[in-house]
Amino acid sequence: MSEILDNLVKTIRDRKNSTEEKSYTKKLLNNKKLSEEKVLEEINELIQAVKLLNSKDKVFDAKSEFFKSDVKEASDVIYHLLVYLEANNIKYEDVLDELNNRTSQSGLEEKASRN
Repeated sequence: MSEILDNLVKTIRDRKNSTEEKSYTKKLLNNKKLSEEKVLEEINELIQAVKLLNSKDKVFDAKSEFFKSDVKEASDVIYHLLVYLEANNIKYEDVLDELNNRTSQSGLEEKASRN
């Protein structure tokens, strides 16, 4: 699975050599404020999609693609987060290393170690 993310990161890094006219990713990489805004916007949209899909007041005449909106929004979050990390020189590989380090202890232990 990480091959997909590895390839996405490679594509994002390749877009650094593009132009804003040809690449939305390049535009985000050049504009940290826009990149930040997009991460926040997409996280909010994911939360709203999940809430709506889990609500008891579902709209049953909605188009079929509506019912996958949570997956689509989650994909947007991951893409925009990876662009944001790259724009701010936070290496994806370092994040993976940190996540790997955390697998040796429980989340509660890790959180307690921060204090």
